[in-house]
Amino acid sequence: MTIKEAQNIVDEWIETVGVRYFSELTNMAILSEEVGEVARIIARRYGEQSEKESDKQKDLGDEIADVLFVLICLANQTGVDLTEALKRNLEKKSIRDAERHKNNPKLK
Repeated sequence: MTIKEAQNIVDEWIETVGVRYFSELTNMAILSEEVGEVARIIARRYGEQSEKESDKQKDLGDEIADVLFVLICLANQTGVDLTEALKRNLEKKSIRDAERHKNNPKLK
C-alpha cells in the first residue's frame, strides 16, 4: 500500500470504527506512549537490559505499526500529506547530508 492509501485507510477506520479522531494533544500523548513501548522492546531485546519473560512475546512490528497509525492520525487531522512531506524531507536530507555521512570517520 502507498502512504496515501494508508492515510485513506486510517481515515476510513477512524470514521467507521473509531467514531472520531482524538484531539491532536491526546494523539501526541498516545504517540509518546507508543514510542515508549517500542523503546522498551529495543532496550531489552537489542540493548543491555535483560528482557523480562512478559516482554518476550511482544511483537516489535506491531508496536512500530501502532506508532505509524498514530502518526498517520496526526497527519490526517492536521492536513499533512505524508507522501509529499516525506519527499520534501528526503530532498532536504540529500542536499544537507550529501557529503556529511561519507566524511564521518565514525561511520567507516
